[in-house]
Amino acid sequence: MKIKSAKITAMPKSFFDPMPEVIATFEDGSNKTLFSFYPDELSFHESEFIGLTEEQAMRLRHEKDVAFLRSH
Repeated sequence: MKIKSAKITAMPKSFFDPMPEVIATFEDGSNKTLFSFYPDELSFHESEFIGLTEEQAMRLRHEKDVAFLRSH
């Protein structure tokens, strides 16, 4: 099943705030939190997830994470 829309929650304002999460809405209307991320390491746009499956969205996160790690 493919993602119809996605939302990225608020960026943390302090060290104690929760990390942003990617929440997907699927074609059947169900919602699922896919993952959280460290915004100083990774960035995402909601539009990147539209049309992807959950597996593809997780792969996108993994690819960005690997690219970040290789750049440091």
